[in-house]
Amino acid sequence: MVQPVWANGDAYEAYVGRWSRLVAVEFLRGLAVAPGRHWLDVGCGTGALTSTILSHNDPVEVTGIDPSEGFVAVARTRVTDPRAAFQVGDARALPLPDRVADVVVSGLTLNFVPEPARAVAEFARVVRPAGVVAAYVWDYAEGMAMMRHFWAAAAQLDPASAKLDEGNRTTVCQPDALRTLWERAGLRDVSVWPVDVPTTFTDFADYWTPFLGGQGSAPGYVATLAESDRAALRESLATRLPVEPDLSIRLTARAWAVRGTPPE
Repeated sequence: MVQPVWANGDAYEAYVGRWSRLVAVEFLRGLAVAPGRHWLDVGCGTGALTSTILSHNDPVEVTGIDPSEGFVAVARTRVTDPRAAFQVGDARALPLPDRVADVVVSGLTLNFVPEPARAVAEFARVVRPAGVVAAYVWDYAEGMAMMRHFWAAAAQLDPASAKLDEGNRTTVCQPDALRTLWERAGLRDVSVWPVDVPTTFTDFADYWTPFLGGQGSAPGYVATLAESDRAALRESLATRLPVEPDLSIRLTARAWAVRGTPPE
């Protein structure tokens, strides 16, 4: 089975990182956290959420943690604000003491953590009393149009590819699953809400090229195809996608966000 690869920060940016930044803005607007807080960004990736926190929430500091050395290296290069620091670490065993952050957030990560319940328990451990624990994940099952078109085309040509579709494999991309994770971690006042953003591609090449970068399930699947099969998939997508008169492709992406507070 093809496994998602998350190591090349530049390829990730071209694939979904650019849309992650749009979601981050809307997510933080929904949190409405006051300035002057200590933030922890778990699964920080290339720094999309961290940089958005710095520009929108006036934090005292933001610590980003990610298991990928490649992503952390890119984040350190792109986010140069002295209030930010990055380190390699596992969401299931955060290298931090108890009650060290006012706000613990995680963007688009929990679907790829092998034991998400352990990760959320760690979020609850390191947050301070009266703090906030929040996250958001892509709605792979229904709301990510760029991937839904891809996997529909792939399954038509190769039915076996359906087992690689994130919509069939991820366990926490829906609201009820997120709410359950938060409540079982002992977090209170849990709320879940959708975050929708436009994903507009300038032309078909702008849509297709990131699938050649090897980052994630769909690009990983493309990398296994023979050239003729890759060309067939490309042509199928070219006829399936809604193309505007100016050749742009206007799709949407949905994430589900969740927040809660630690018990008193």
